[in-house]
Amino acid sequence: MDFQVVVLAGGTSKNLVPLVSKDFPKALLPVANRPVISYVLELLEASNLKDLIVVVEGKDAALRVGGWISGAFVDRLHVEVAEIPEDVGTAGALRAVAHHLTAKDILVVSGDLVCDVPPGAVAAAHRRHDAAVTALLCTPPVSGPSETGSSGGKDKAKKSGRYNIIGLDPTRQFLLFVATGAEIEKDIRVQKSIFRAVGQMEIRSDLMDAHLYAFKRNVLQEVLNQQVAFQSIKQDVVPYLVRSQLRSEVSSSGVPQEEEGWNERDASQNNQTWRSHHLTSSTPGFHELYAVGPNGSAAVQRRTHKCCAYIASKNKYCARLNSIQAFSDINRDVIGEAASHLSGYSFSVHNNIIHSTAELGSKTTVGPNCMLGQGSQLGDKCNVKRSVIGSHCRIGSNVKIFNSVVMNHVTIEDGCSVQGSVICSNVHLQERVVLKDCQVGAGYVVTAGSEHKAVSLARKEKTSSQ
Repeated sequence: MDFQVVVLAGGTSKNLVPLVSKDFPKALLPVANRPVISYVLELLEASNLKDLIVVVEGKDAALRVGGWISGAFVDRLHVEVAEIPEDVGTAGALRAVAHHLTAKDILVVSGDLVCDVPPGAVAAAHRRHDAAVTALLCTPPVSGPSETGSSGGKDKAKKSGRYNIIGLDPTRQFLLFVATGAEIEKDIRVQKSIFRAVGQMEIRSDLMDAHLYAFKRNVLQEVLNQQVAFQSIKQDVVPYLVRSQLRSEVSSSGVPQEEEGWNERDASQNNQTWRSHHLTSSTPGFHELYAVGPNGSAAVQRRTHKCCAYIASKNKYCARLNSIQAFSDINRDVIGEAASHLSGYSFSVHNNIIHSTAELGSKTTVGPNCMLGQGSQLGDKCNVKRSVIGSHCRIGSNVKIFNSVVMNHVTIEDGCSVQGSVICSNVHLQERVVLKDCQVGAGYVVTAGSEHKAVSLARKEKTSSQ
């Protein structure tokens, strides 16, 4: 489709400590025992989008991610791995690779995206509308229930999660308004020129920005060059393009366009779709050029570019691995009912995935919606529910693992109980350890008989001199 693709793979995200480290970048975090970035790469491959620049923060992370991709996708994708400094933001990442971008259109996608929406469909809509930007918007996933009723469950995540305030035209194809982050806590001002151009605007707060965007390259590069303070695609670049797509050139009275106020707190909490009143019934559609002659009595307006939305159907799965809660939810979804089709694995008659080389002791049960990796061993009388266990783990007898993710080469001794937790690679849980809603960083040893609840346990990383 003559699109260049930029995959923003990040580095060692602070939101994911202690799951990530200098030795284990975010892009390689396992989802159903596969690096999370593999889901995006396969999604792009399926849409025949194979010319990729994968942007990674930090030299060590870039080497590790590049090494994995070159082995897993050899002869399948044309991938250039670009190393950039840490903490430059998503807009900064695009600036850093701008000299590599030559195609007419650029597809930018986050490397932590796990979804089944074809990027080719977004790209096709972008081309069809000749848009400056097209953003993929999705219904946030509702993860499967926690077997244990863990306090880290989905209800907690929903209360703290806030999504964008999105303004759409009546056809739901054009982005008229975007508010993100701290903006949605304030009264929101909407230019009346927008209403005059479109007649009606639908306000939505139930859509998540999937961090998959199609851009016209020349428009994107112009914004990045002119707005040097912009750091975020979502919070800076896209809202700027949306705000500037309809500019007032002249006003018959010489007075700037008024703004229409809308207070998000005044809206019903249970109703997430509102419609503005019609300000006029005779205006042309927003997709048409809106202008009034220079001698007309109305304000002359010029639409400089189009900003579009591609809204995925509600039955599509779309989630980002951008927090520890999301890591647990996505792992549960991909081996559960919500997104098992994304795993790439065949499920047994018991609705689980147990590698042929794994060994189970006497009276050990591995329930539905579980995964047990290559070469792992479970002792006698173990009970595993709604959990992912990685490769080459050694698990003793009378061990309970509920609603958890256990990575590779983990040793869990007899009598341990692990609930609602994430155990990173090479961890050693000594006998009778009890963990609930915890994260244990790579290589950590948890002492025998200890009990921990809602804490992170990790070795202190050595800081390397620059």
